Amino acid sequence: MAGEADTPEDRPSSAGAVLVVIPTYNERENLGPIVTRLHAAVPAAHVLVVDDGSPDGTGELADDLAAADERIHVLHRTAKAGLGAAYVAGFSWALERAYDVVVEMDADGSHAPEELPRLLDALGNDQIGADLVIGSRYVAGGSLVNWPWHREWLSRGANIYAKLALGARVSDMTGGYRAFRREVLQKIKLHNVASQGYCFQIDLAWRAIEAGFQVVEVPITFTDREVGTSKMSGSIVREALIRVTKWGLRRRGTQLRALVTGKRA
Repeated sequence: MAGEADTPEDRPSSAGAVLVVIPTYNERENLGPIVTRLHAAVPAAHVLVVDDGSPDGTGELADDLAAADERIHVLHRTAKAGLGAAYVAGFSWALERAYDVVVEMDADGSHAPEELPRLLDALGNDQIGADLVIGSRYVAGGSLVNWPWHREWLSRGANIYAKLALGARVSDMTGGYRAFRREVLQKIKLHNVASQGYCFQIDLAWRAIEAGFQVVEVPITFTDREVGTSKMSGSIVREALIRVTKWGLRRRGTQLRALVTGKRA
């Protein structure tokens, strides 16, 4: 494992020792610049690149970066198994080590590393009491740059549907720029998370809410990638629709059973 020798204990932020998990698949052109920007913004942060066997050499580049910087680590996976599986592998890696905070960040530059300090500050603020901080495009101060109208329409629609179906008070359930306290990841049963894409983000946020954790949103500017291609597909959208509908129906069923039980009591 590249970069394995270093430990996070002496690298605290306001929220504690931080690991930023960056999944990659064919992101060779983006990886170096995003890691450089990240360390300029949060020098203490460690990085875990989770590469799904990129044929363009992203994994080899990640190894070179790790060899030159003890803050960088690499987890190689043999096949492209999806964003959700890559994050779960990265989260599990983090929980086996002494990190207090685990961050989700895309490799393509859509999540500006320069905004990470605000997520970490919110997580480390005792008055806020956040357990999960989501960088939100859809709260006051949040914005989108260079996103095609159909992608924005799809994203906003997915978030409205998830919010209504689940009764969650979160405006950007699909947002993928996040900072978790390790306690959240320890409790939400990562081993049975099978969702991908949009649905993975909704899944984890919903699990955190159901477990009683405090979810807070801070505004970010989301900028569409300039290099490479999006991994979004129709199957990911369909999965989100089906799973969120099932979760919403389960929630309604639980509410009805509680109502009936309460009347009988």
